[in-house]
Amino acid sequence: MLTFEQIKELIELVAQNRLQGIELERSGFRLKIDGQQAQQLLPALSLAPAAEAAAPQLAAALPASLPAPAPTAAPAAPAAAAAPAGPPPGTHVLTSPIVGTFYRSPSPDAGPFVEVGSRVKKGQVLCIIEAMKLMNEIESDADGVIAEIYPQNAQAVEFGEPLFAIRPA
Repeated sequence: MLTFEQIKELIELVAQNRLQGIELERSGFRLKIDGQQAQQLLPALSLAPAAEAAAPQLAAALPASLPAPAPTAAPAAPAAAAAPAGPPPGTHVLTSPIVGTFYRSPSPDAGPFVEVGSRVKKGQVLCIIEAMKLMNEIESDADGVIAEIYPQNAQAVEFGEPLFAIRPA
């Protein structure tokens, strides 16, 4: 696992050297930095337990404290995820306010906060998103009935990604 300072140093190297981006894997931890977004002051960091290696041009720019990544013959194509067909007509979509891991229940042995068909009120907790070891309760921003739950339990979610479709009651 890389420290925050090492990640920050890699982002700065990508921006300074105007690299397209880098990918680095270390002990099941994957870091991807998109050079285009790094130059726009918003680095794209995606963490996933995948088996892709870093770009060859990174080896020369890595700090001495990090091992050089091993290049692969061909990068693995990301698995095509089934995109939701869109929210059901007449529903309000609650999106993720942060990047993190989506949890439907308060603990592994507890039942989910809500199910499809559950009646919810504004301010009611619908899920938890874990970000940097902090559990953030996500509350409903509308009264209604849950029409759809988009992410699976323990799935990584991005900022702005749809979480729930709520049909006004």
